[in-house]
Amino acid sequence: QVRLEESGGGLVHPGGSLRLSCAASGPSSNRLGMGWFRQAPGQEREFVAAISWDGDRTLYADYIKGRFTISRDNAENTIILQMNSVEPEDTAVYYCGADSEGILPLYNIDSQYWGQGTQVTVSS
Repeated sequence: QVRLEESGGGLVHPGGSLRLSCAASGPSSNRLGMGWFRQAPGQEREFVAAISWDGDRTLYADYIKGRFTISRDNAENTIILQMNSVEPEDTAVYYCGADSEGILPLYNIDSQYWGQGTQVTVSS
């Protein structure tokens, strides 16, 4: 069974930066498309960004507007979400997801595997 473990959440001031990590383990975990999602209180879960298993392809939600960058370290079986110029509206629980079918299912929030989530709070 694939396991995903997020880390790096916390409190950050508006305009600041935060780096989230998601480590994957289990069978064929280095061949999964992986991505980030977020869910604010009272809101539905939404797509943030995804990256293919080889790191060659990425997808981003339009609202990111170049503020976030997703990357992958296959030696560590880890993906990173670098969050810059954060805004209070970015406050949410951020979840890592992974799918053996690649990044398109992730874009449709149809992930095969999910992490437990990490809280990100943007506040002054």
